[in-house]
Formats: sequence, C-alpha cells, structure tokens
Amino acid sequence: MNAAEIAAGRERWQRRYDASRKRDADFTTLSGSTVDPVYGPPADTDHPGFERIGWPGEFPYTRGLYPTGYRGRTWTIRQFAGFGNARQTNERYKMILAAGGGGLSVAFDMPTLMGRDSDEPQSLGEVGHCGVAIDTAADMEVLFDGISLQDVTTSMTISGPAVPVFCMYLVAAERQGADLSKLDGTLQTDIFKEYIAQKEWLFEPEPHLRLIGDLMEYCAAEIPKYKPLSVSGYHIREAGSTAAQELAYTLADGFGYVELGLSRGLDVNTFAPGLSFFFDAHVDFFEEIAKFRAARRIWARHLRDDYGATSEKALWLKFHTQTAGVSLTAQQPVNNVVRTAVEALAAILGGTNSLHTNALDETLALPTDESAEIALRTQQVLMEETGVVNVADPLGGSWYVEALTDRIEAEAEEIFARIRELGHDGSVTQGILRGIEDGWFTGNIAEAAFVYQQALEKNDKRVVGVNVHTGTVSKDLEILRVSHEVEVVQRRELITRKTNRDSVRVKAALERLVAVSRTGENMIPAMLDAARAEASLGEICGVLKDEWGIYREPARF
Repeated sequence: MNAAEIAAGRERWQRRYDASRKRDADFTTLSGSTVDPVYGPPADTDHPGFERIGWPGEFPYTRGLYPTGYRGRTWTIRQFAGFGNARQTNERYKMILAAGGGGLSVAFDMPTLMGRDSDEPQSLGEVGHCGVAIDTAADMEVLFDGISLQDVTTSMTISGPAVPVFCMYLVAAERQGADLSKLDGTLQTDIFKEYIAQKEWLFEPEPHLRLIGDLMEYCAAEIPKYKPLSVSGYHIREAGSTAAQELAYTLADGFGYVELGLSRGLDVNTFAPGLSFFFDAHVDFFEEIAKFRAARRIWARHLRDDYGATSEKALWLKFHTQTAGVSLTAQQPVNNVVRTAVEALAAILGGTNSLHTNALDETLALPTDESAEIALRTQQVLMEETGVVNVADPLGGSWYVEALTDRIEAEAEEIFARIRELGHDGSVTQGILRGIEDGWFTGNIAEAAFVYQQALEKNDKRVVGVNVHTGTVSKDLEILRVSHEVEVVQRRELITRKTNRDSVRVKAALERLVAVSRTGENMIPAMLDAARAEASLGEICGVLKDEWGIYREPARF
C-alpha cells in the first residue's frame, strides 16, 4: 500500500474515531505521558501489504471491530459459574455482579448437558458437580432470582439440549415480566464441535441442525439482540488441537451455520450478526494474539466474498475468550494465577469482546469463593492498572505478530480447502458432516495432542512444576466440595414438582411438540409451551429421542 492510501485510511479512521463515544477515563501512561489511540506506519512512507493490517474498525478488521478499541468500551467481564443447585449458583452470580462482573455465564452439570433429569438413574452421583442442575423452568426462575434478565447479558454454555434449556430461560424471563424482545446474551448451541471434540450430543447431526435452524429463525424474528449460536473453538483446543486447527475448525463450523441460515431463506445480513464465537486463550502469548487477529480477518473476507454479506455487522467476528483450562496444573496450583494472567492479556491484546479467567484451583475442583474472586480481580487489574486499554491493537505492525498472523491464516485456509474436498458438493457443511463421520477431525486432534505429549515427556516443552522447577514449599489447597445433599434435595424437589403440576397439560404439550417435529413448522413455540407447563428437560429430550433416535459415535481404532 502506498503512502497516499495509508494517509487516506488514517483520515477515515480519525473521522470515525472522532464521531465515536469514548469512555471518560485517563488514557495516559503511568508516568503521565499522552498516548495516541492507535499507531500506524510513519507518514509519507509506503508499507507493502498494509491493506491486510489496516486500521481499527475497518475491513478486514485485523486490528479490531471498533475505531476506538477499548477506549470506547472495555471487554465484558463474563465469569463462567455454576455448581450445586440453582440457589447456590444464584448466590455466586450475585457475588460476581456485586464485585464488578459485567455479565453472567452459566455452567451446567453433566446430566443437564446430556439432556437428562436429576432423578434419572444415569444422573446418579453427577448432580450439581460440574455445574448447576436445571430440570425445569422453575429451576431457571431460582437461578436468576433477583437478577433482571432484561438488564443483564447472559451466556449459556450448552449445546445438545441447548434449545429446550433456552426455552426454560425464556419462561423464567416471562415470569419476571421481562420484555423478551430486549433479552441479550448468547446460547452456545454449537453441535458441530460436540461431534468434533466435546461429545455432548443427543441426536444425529440432522435433527440437531433442524433445531438450530428453528432457533436462528425465531431469534431473528422475536429476540433480535440475542445470539442463538456461539461457535466454540474452546473445546476443540482443550481436546488437544493446535492453534491453527482450533481457528480453522471453529470458523469452518461457523461457515456451516451460515450455510444453514441461507438454506432457511434467511438474509445473511440479518442472521450473521447473531453468530458469535468462543475461543481458548492458551499460554503461548504471541501465537494466541495472532490467532485472534487472523480470525477476524478470515471471517470478514469469507462472509463478504463467499456468502454475500454486505453490512458491516455481518462481517464482524465477535468473540468471547476463556483462558486455557488445559494449561492449569495440579502441581503448584498457585502458578496458575500467572498462567491465567498471561492468557488473559493475550486475549485482550487480540481484541476479545468478553473474557472469562479461570481460577487457580479449577484443575482440582470447581472454584471456591476466594479463587473465583482472584480470577475476577485478574481481569480488573489488567483493565484498570496496566494501560492495555489505552491503544487499539498496540502490537499491530510488529514484524513478529504480523508474520504469525499471516502464517496462522495460511494454515487455516489450507484446512478449509481440505474440508471442502471432503464434502461431495464442495460446501463446508457437507465437508464437516463427512469429516465427523470419517473421524477426520478427531483423528487430527488426537495426533496433535500426541505430538505435544511426546514433546512434554522429552522435556522439549516445559511446564513449571510438572517437568521443570518441581521443588516447592506450597501446601495443599482447600477445594470446593459439592455435598451429596445437593443431589438428594434436587431429586426430591423435582419429584415434588412433577407430582404437583398439571400432568394433562404436560402430556398435551409434549404430544404437540412431537407432532410439530413431524412437520416443517418451527418447533420453538411448541417447546416454549412445554417449558411453561413445567415439562422437564429429560421429558422434552426424551420424546424427541423416541422420535429421532440417538447418536452413537462409531468405534475407531
């Protein structure tokens, strides 16, 4: 790019920056020196390839979505939390919000993630242990008691039974008197990554995609601010993928959902802004920053060139980040505070829109109140004390970071090409489905994990406290333990709820849901009626399993 084009770009950025709202804050260094809101090439100089870097708030969005960076608005502090029953988790949410958290993120227990009720035999010993137990809309009411759902953004990390859980959330909001059209938040719903990495599915892929398509249509028409899909790379990375695999598989899944929306006749400019993303921030600092910058650039280009998006918001890749759980160590767990801070800083310098920081004890158990507060304060120290919010994309133009960004982008494009080859029609969706069926994704992730583990065991890769610097004076941590009484009480309350509800109404609502599933009608209204009748999660998922069958992964050796 020549000097004149660069100067014109800076002028465009300046006009947009001047017209944007800025926070009332001190944007100087600790020593009091003034810093510019963005930096670029020196005036009157050419910079070949600068069009791939550009200015904040301008295509291809390598440097961020907004001309102001974090001067306009900082990232949302969205701490992931959930344990025990809804009452206990409600208390943790209120603590997070009172301590400065900006949004909520719900962690569900394993029975809920698998679409089962707490009183099912398969749920024994798992209720409330890795998240909160949600059986009916009444649990959702308790979960958000005293928290205005109309005023707080809420993320829910669940995919297999995401749609019925979302319906219960809507019913809880109705019972608060909320205007549902004003709800804001994110539902994960990403079933592709379940087959690729996490394994929490219910049905074959096609019925899941039917439900997701219905949800996309419903939210676009009725709840325009709510994001019905959070395309998740986090679990892909936690399963052992490389950074480039995480990026490519996640964006490919996103392209698949774009193709789903288009197949429903939806306008890409209307539904694409409702797609958000969820990435892992691992411990290799610069590689992670490059990954986030490349993600925005790739998404914007493909949405424009391949899928015909024309509106700016349809080209935006908005993403939430969580620090890497897989990087945490049981050995010398206090070191995890450092790892989490480095990973969080990488996410921030990469331009994340919201962030969860893991607690130091999460490799051992769910966080205690104290460790949860330390995780929250980690974000607040970075936000309030370090000056990282003062300049948009401060590493933009770094030879190393730009080279890494280009390299990860090129690796991702090679993977996209391979996925398209897998499909019989050249679409990303068919390539993903074939890759799932053939074990292509899981095989590649397993190989990457094996290569890393070999390097770790040979000491080529080093982890403090594990294979280097293993001596310590630290003591064992006090960890959070979920009492068995939680399961006993949850099961008892669910049985009482089922006994006291209008069973005729429940039966009719479930029959209506099955009838709608046999048509081309949108299933969300019928599922909402079932949730209003206090049909349980296990009952709703159960009648659909009877109708659609369940998915079992083929054995591979």
